[in-house]
Amino acid sequence: MRFTFFSLLFIIHTLTTFSQISIRNDAVLERKLRAAMANFQGDAGIYVRNLRTGKTVAINADTLFPTASMVKIPIQCGLFDKIYKGELTYDQELIYKDSLHYDDGIIGSLKDGAKITLSKVVMLMETVSDNTGSLWCQALAGGGTSINTWLETNGFHQTRVNSRTPGREANRTQYGWGQTSPREMAELLTYIRQGKAISPDASEEMYRNLGRQHWDNDGLSQVPPDVKIASKNGAVNQARSEVVFVHAPHGEYVYCVMTKNQKDESWTRTNEGYTLLRAVAATLWHHFEPKSTWKPAEGYEKWW
Repeated sequence: MRFTFFSLLFIIHTLTTFSQISIRNDAVLERKLRAAMANFQGDAGIYVRNLRTGKTVAINADTLFPTASMVKIPIQCGLFDKIYKGELTYDQELIYKDSLHYDDGIIGSLKDGAKITLSKVVMLMETVSDNTGSLWCQALAGGGTSINTWLETNGFHQTRVNSRTPGREANRTQYGWGQTSPREMAELLTYIRQGKAISPDASEEMYRNLGRQHWDNDGLSQVPPDVKIASKNGAVNQARSEVVFVHAPHGEYVYCVMTKNQKDESWTRTNEGYTLLRAVAATLWHHFEPKSTWKPAEGYEKWW
């Protein structure tokens, strides 16, 4: 068989590409994660990237899932874009009105006319996932359309805000407040971590907010408390999700777990979705830190 110069180049390129794919995929970790999700009754997706080695695992990583409260990461990005452009100031004083009320979280419990700084509303949006505050931030960011424009411009083509966003009513019916894929949500958190979202200083402040997570009883409970973590989770009846950036001793890694169509719609600790979040987090920690002997303290479950 005779080969032309260009056909040889094509063969070399193809072999190199397949070699790179093989190197990038962590086959051992993938087997562990597939075992962890084997008995889950519903649809689940996982994306993991080790930033030191570049190796990844992608299981249904480009499938769309409901964001639930993880949508508050892109809302923060849209809001900081407005701040960067000078249309808002981070420390400006806001006045709460009863017309903003969505639920009885911290912001929703304020009295009509109460004053609060924008920075505190953002902190509550990311830390305790305050829904009234989050919808307020979404409106201040210019609404879902403006946030979605920022996402598209920055290369996030699957992540979208649906709620209170003209033209996305059908998407809201299917996915709720927002939609994304495990890969995109993990990469959006990484984008912020690497100082690429809005500006380096804006990224730094957004990342600080994401490092103050109150809801730490799922995946975060499976990582030692002295390890720095930035994260956001979300939950609705048939879905549980969590995106986490871990500053592990032997190298940073990021991952996102998402579910939908869960058979188990309970709101107890033993919910299959919550159980999967913990199983994935524990699997990743011990895979990337094989010499670690740490495990959650006996009785930690009672703090859920």
